[in-house]
Amino acid sequence: MKKCLFFCMLMILVFTSAPISSFAYSYGDPNEEAVAEAYKEMIAKVQEKKFDEVKAIYETVQKEIDMHMGPEPSAIILEAIDEKDGDTVVSAMQKVLVLNVARRLENVEKNFDNYDTSKRLLAKAFATYKALSPIVQQKDAELDEKLKQQFDIALQSLGNPGLFGVGKKESNIDQFKESKRTILEALQDQFELENIETGHFTEEDLDRLAAAKKKEWTDLSDVKNWIPIIAIVMVIVAVVVYAVRKRK
Repeated sequence: MKKCLFFCMLMILVFTSAPISSFAYSYGDPNEEAVAEAYKEMIAKVQEKKFDEVKAIYETVQKEIDMHMGPEPSAIILEAIDEKDGDTVVSAMQKVLVLNVARRLENVEKNFDNYDTSKRLLAKAFATYKALSPIVQQKDAELDEKLKQQFDIALQSLGNPGLFGVGKKESNIDQFKESKRTILEALQDQFELENIETGHFTEEDLDRLAAAKKKEWTDLSDVKNWIPIIAIVMVIVAVVVYAVRKRK
């Protein structure tokens, strides 16, 4: 029976540690950042010179941008759209994405002790960076790879609370701050922003936005998020049944 319990604990440890070591950001792929998705759609419409559609797409995220970054970005972007100035639209939206990475990372730090929230916010930051990655890669492929590695390091720095404490890994706030600094300084330099500080939002805003967007990893209404839990339960049940039959 002791061997049975040991095996159960071992399986729980394997399942709870897997997201950090093996899946590094694969779980982030289903997540989308609305501003980054709007940027990609706007780029396509700018190339087609369909500025009415560019404006319509931007307006779907304007409220969120105004809330978190103030009215200045929207003023520049909407004026550029009206003037059919595609270069300015693209450049301004790229700066908005950098600010979005900054505000996501800032809130990871503020919520560092809340593992689920900080992991979700970090994935949002990475989803935003993925929209910028092709531009960074074109200018400096080595830097692009370095920044992706820093996102992975930042993820590892969050630690892991494990399942009922089993498989727990300690977080490291200093490591996270170092990755955050590296990422933001590089983006600020690459996209020529004078300031990347954002302060037009509150924790209440974040909570409200999170509640409005339920397509998150921790959303248990999403069937795929039950898969690891079901797998763990099935393994435990199988081991217990096997042990009971063996004793008979």
